[in-house]
Amino acid sequence: MEVLIERMGAGGDGIAPGPIYVPQALPGERLHVEINSKRGDGALAAIEEILAPSPDRIAPACAHFTAGCGGCALQHWAPAPQATWKREKLRVALARGGFAESPIAETITTPPGARRRADFAIRRGTDGLRLGFHAAGSAAILDIAACPVLHPRLVAVLKPLRDLLPRLPALKRDGSAVLNLLDTGPDLLLRTDGTLDAAGRVLLAGFAAAHGLPRIAWARGNGVPEIAAQLGPVSIALSGVAVTPAPGAFLQASPEGEQAIITGVLAGLPAKLAGRGRIADLHAGFGTLSLALARRGRVTAFESDGTAVAALANAAAKAGLPLAATRRDLVRQPLTVAELAPFAAVVLDPPFAGAEEQAALLARSAVPAVIYVSCNPQALARDLRFFADQGWRVDAATPIDQFLWSGQLEAVVALSRPNKVKR
Repeated sequence: MEVLIERMGAGGDGIAPGPIYVPQALPGERLHVEINSKRGDGALAAIEEILAPSPDRIAPACAHFTAGCGGCALQHWAPAPQATWKREKLRVALARGGFAESPIAETITTPPGARRRADFAIRRGTDGLRLGFHAAGSAAILDIAACPVLHPRLVAVLKPLRDLLPRLPALKRDGSAVLNLLDTGPDLLLRTDGTLDAAGRVLLAGFAAAHGLPRIAWARGNGVPEIAAQLGPVSIALSGVAVTPAPGAFLQASPEGEQAIITGVLAGLPAKLAGRGRIADLHAGFGTLSLALARRGRVTAFESDGTAVAALANAAAKAGLPLAATRRDLVRQPLTVAELAPFAAVVLDPPFAGAEEQAALLARSAVPAVIYVSCNPQALARDLRFFADQGWRVDAATPIDQFLWSGQLEAVVALSRPNKVKR
C-alpha cells in the first residue's frame, strides 16, 4: 500500500495514518510499504519503495544499519532536523509536565566515534559465533565488525574477542560482553552460561596482555562478577579525580555527553551557593556529578550500589573533597521532606523509570533548587507534574543527544522553588 509519513514516533519510526509505523522513514515521504505485523494500536510496515524521498534523507554511516541492526534508528536522517526533533521531544515533555513556556537550549549532539560503553550479545550456534547487537525488534544477534558510534579502541577489541570466544569452554551458547573504555584502556566484563575454569582464566589473561586490557572480569549468568585477569590498575578521571569503577559499571555514554550534563547541572545551582551550601546528589553512581559538585559545596551522594559508593568514597577521600557517600535505595526509601530540608540544592539523576515518589517529596520540600537529569522524556514529564502543581518554575532546560542516531534523549532541567510551598 502507499502511505504518506506525517510525523516521527518516539522511537524514531515514521508514522503514517492508521497509525502505521515505518522504520527508516522520514516525515513528508511518500512510500510503498508492506504491512508485516500489528504494533500496539496500529501496524508495523517495511518500506518496499521510496516514491518521494525527504530532502533530509542521507546515506547511512554504517552498512549494518540497512541490515537491520537495532542499535541505530536514525542514520538516514540529516543531523539538523534530527537535532530539532530531539529538542521538540523535550519541549513536549516539559509541556506535559506543566511547563509549556520553558526556556529550552539548542540540542547538544555528541560526535560519532565517541561512545565509550557498549553491551554486546554473544551466541554460539551451529553456524558459528555471533558477537554484536540485537536486530531491530528481534532476539536475533547481528554479528558486527564495525560501529561508527563506538570509540575505535572498543571496535578494535571486537575481532580478537570474536576469535577468542569459541575457544572458551565457559561459553556454552549465550553470553554477553560489556566493554567500558577507561583512561587505562578497555575494561571487559564477560558473562557466560558456563563456569570459567583455570584454563579459561589463562586464555583471558593472555587475551588481556595481547590487546591492552588491564582487567577482565567474569560472571556466570547474572551472578556477581569476579576478577578473572588483572594486569594493571584501572581508573577513569571524573572532574579531574581518579576513580576505580567496578567491572561493567555504568558510565555516561561519551565524554562529550558527560561534560554537557555536568555543565548544565553546575549552571543550575543557586548563584549564592558560594561553596558553603549543602548539595545532595541522588542516584549518584560512582561520582560522575558528585565529584564536580564537591568543588561547589558540601555534597552528600546517595546511591544503592555498594561498590559504587565505596569507589566514590575512596576517590573523594584521596582528593580531599567535601563529599560523603551514602548507600541508600532511593526507589524503596526516598529522602523525606524533613531529610531534604538541610540542602541548598538537590541533583536528581534517576534511572530510566524516573523517580516518581522522590519527585513528589522534592516538590513539597523547602529545597531552593532542583536539577533533574533525565534519560526518559516520558518519565520526566510525569515527575515534573509534581513540581508544576507546587508552583515551581523551570529556569533552564538542555536537550543532550549522546545516544547518537537513536530515539533516546537526555536532558538537564533546572528548577527553582516558589516562595511558598503548598502542603
